[in-house]
Amino acid sequence: MKNCTLSGILLLFSLALQAQTTVNRDPAIAQLVADVSADSLRSHVTNLVSFGTRHTMSSATPKRGLSAARQWTLGKFQHYAKQSGGRLTAQIDSWTLQPDGRRIDAVTQMGNVMATLKGTDPNDDRIFLVSGHIDSRVSDVMNRTADAPGANDDGSGTAAVIELCRVMSKVPFPATIIFVAVCGEEQGLLGANHLAQRAKDEKWNLEALLNNDIMGSNHSPDTHITDNTRVRVFSEGLPGYQTDSLAANIRQYGLENDGKSRQLARYTKEVGERYVDQLEVVMVYRNDRFLRGGDHTPFVTRGFPAVRITEMNENFAHQHQDLRTQDGVEYGDYVKFMDFDYLRKNTAMNLAVLANLAKAPSMPQNVTVEARSLTNSTSLFWQAPKAGNSANRKIKGYYVLMRETHWPFWQKKFYTEKVGLTLPYSKDNYFFAVQAVSEDGNESLPVIPRPGLR
Repeated sequence: MKNCTLSGILLLFSLALQAQTTVNRDPAIAQLVADVSADSLRSHVTNLVSFGTRHTMSSATPKRGLSAARQWTLGKFQHYAKQSGGRLTAQIDSWTLQPDGRRIDAVTQMGNVMATLKGTDPNDDRIFLVSGHIDSRVSDVMNRTADAPGANDDGSGTAAVIELCRVMSKVPFPATIIFVAVCGEEQGLLGANHLAQRAKDEKWNLEALLNNDIMGSNHSPDTHITDNTRVRVFSEGLPGYQTDSLAANIRQYGLENDGKSRQLARYTKEVGERYVDQLEVVMVYRNDRFLRGGDHTPFVTRGFPAVRITEMNENFAHQHQDLRTQDGVEYGDYVKFMDFDYLRKNTAMNLAVLANLAKAPSMPQNVTVEARSLTNSTSLFWQAPKAGNSANRKIKGYYVLMRETHWPFWQKKFYTEKVGLTLPYSKDNYFFAVQAVSEDGNESLPVIPRPGLR
């Protein structure tokens, strides 16, 4: 920039301003979104409920209990594998738990039901994971014998995972997608802890986890709100891993609201609303609901980007309840209290995000913002992604994202095919990030720049 004339700088600024673009839907993703079926979701939930209880420590019988529900879910995954051209494999990741003095009081066989849709690009090792928890409970978390339908908590999330596998296994994606029904959530996030530790030990390149838990109802009796047009996404703003060692940079650069999980939440809102009509994705600035937890948390605490997706208005009469009618109120997590068109929209939102991520290039490398001189413009530079730019896959270009420091999500996107861009906006007043873009317009997750000297 040091040899540029004033007119050249103004021309560059003008071109950057003109580079704002309207992001269109990828027709292939739009078709997959349209294939998500409310009837299929109802069938999945009804079948899960038919096992009576899915308590983590329920007895293993052919037609009742968690073991039977796991085998049924595995059978669904194996059935969908037949339409995948060999890309989908399914298995139960099993292990044994000893009594822990808390919520496991007997030797218990555990198992996460997993279906892996292998990516088609051998140079792309990214993994995207979507989960729901298959276990259920009633009022007493240790009651393993009573009927616990678990239709919405979390038959809804498990059904969404099954439906996503049904639809997405039909088509190839460059990166790998894993569909998982985790166990032991109600007993202390046991299945999620096992899987998150496995991902860390095996050094998975896990770029995103979408955890779906209680996402199929839309009525709150205590506030008298019924709304099937909004869904919440919870995310951690600060990194849940090595927070102390990163704190100095977070404070210096003002990045309290820009952890990896918060970036994933912003991405989920933008892409989900792009493809699913009459649905607002509401970002909640908490890792989870107040003083509560979910299966994404073990991933967050190990450094993986992960969010929780849950309905806007929970009905607590239909969560963790003994089946009964009391004072004219019917308690219990039954299928009849669910809204399957709402569940369809929430499932389709998951699909749009997963498909857009898996089709996109990987994230740009070494993203920096020029910090040598004091100016009211901002210059960003980066290098091409590791994956997504080969003879068979071409990177089309990049988006530079921008938002005011107080704004919750990205406000502007500037397109360029170069590996750098100067914008007439001050880094004092705005946050910036960079995404790689495929030829079909699919964007990677954004990367926040670090200061650099050029």
